[in-house]
Amino acid sequence: MEQPISVTRSNFNDWMVPVFAPANFIPVRGEGSRIWDQENKEYIDFAGGIAVNALGHAHPVAVNALTEQATKLWHVGNGYTNEPVLRLAKQLTENTFADKVFFCNSGAEANEAALKLARKVGLDSGVAGKSGIVAFKNAFHGRTLFTVSAGGQPKYSQDFAPLPNGINHVAFNDLDAAKAVINEQTCAVIVEPIQGEGGVIPADIEFLKGLRALCDEFGALLIFDEVQTGVGRTGSLYAYMNTGVIPDVLTTAKALGGGFPVGAMLTTDKYAPHFSVGTHGTTYGGNPLASAVAGAVFEFINTPEVLEGVKHRHQYFLDALNTLNAEYQIFEEIRGQGLLIGCVLKAEYAGKAKDITTWAGEEGLLALIAGPDVVRFTPSLIIPEQDIDEGIARLKRALAKLAK
Repeated sequence: MEQPISVTRSNFNDWMVPVFAPANFIPVRGEGSRIWDQENKEYIDFAGGIAVNALGHAHPVAVNALTEQATKLWHVGNGYTNEPVLRLAKQLTENTFADKVFFCNSGAEANEAALKLARKVGLDSGVAGKSGIVAFKNAFHGRTLFTVSAGGQPKYSQDFAPLPNGINHVAFNDLDAAKAVINEQTCAVIVEPIQGEGGVIPADIEFLKGLRALCDEFGALLIFDEVQTGVGRTGSLYAYMNTGVIPDVLTTAKALGGGFPVGAMLTTDKYAPHFSVGTHGTTYGGNPLASAVAGAVFEFINTPEVLEGVKHRHQYFLDALNTLNAEYQIFEEIRGQGLLIGCVLKAEYAGKAKDITTWAGEEGLLALIAGPDVVRFTPSLIIPEQDIDEGIARLKRALAKLAK
């Protein structure tokens, strides 16, 4: 057997379309909440593949599900169904408000499906022009043309005009602003229970309740984008469960597959029939490999032990970060729920979030940003306390560099 091609970080610049600026090291293997690069340097993982690696790296539950399914059936296309996808659909509908599921490969595709469903429901309503979508500033819903237009960050959409129209952006957590634009022509309101990419900003409960009432009043679908907050990330199975507000549509991905690409749109019997045969589709969506892994990961996470453990780790992180901040006075605020944590930089350190994560990498810690002024942590939901301690120690060394 031939040796694999030898590759280095510089090859990225040679061969890859430059839409990413990856770190200067290449991770090659992982176990739990630690990974190792080509030089065998070890890192603590507080990034979790951007809230994806819910069980860390190479967890036996996911590995066993994948390898077992890999010897049976990989892919059949959407002319057939399969056993793993039906079992996963049952898990999702049994444990949420939803009655029906559409499977796809990513959060963007799940949101694309949700927005298309809302437009179809609007069309079928018989109300002329019922196609308006209300979304929020600084939101993030994916990178397809439709979802990037719904996201409220022009830096991601403005280069790709003309954009799909009929999307209105108002301030997040401002119910009066939403009231001013939601009307009979609105087919959907799409909102993140916690804005992730936008800076780890939780939605006010009263804001979400107000959106629910407005959607009921005007016959619009309330879509919760739970791509980042779903599958245990907040300490509940889904973040809507913390709010007393039940959406009409929920999108989920990231942690759902624990690292295997999979997404889903969940909805009710009231709306699902509007997507009749042929109205929407996907080749890979709900394939047996993804479904088998997601089913195993979901079952493991959806237990009182794991979900309570997330809440416990949230407090553990908070205590450690507050102790660190008492010494360095770098963070203005530490916010979020469960293991979706955002550390907001003080004004004098504005724009330095990327520097901190770069220095953290040098110290052997993987961390994220959520905009230029927020350092974000989305580690494994089962990260051991000793790894939290070690990661915080490495973060401390990175903050010391900033303080200098």
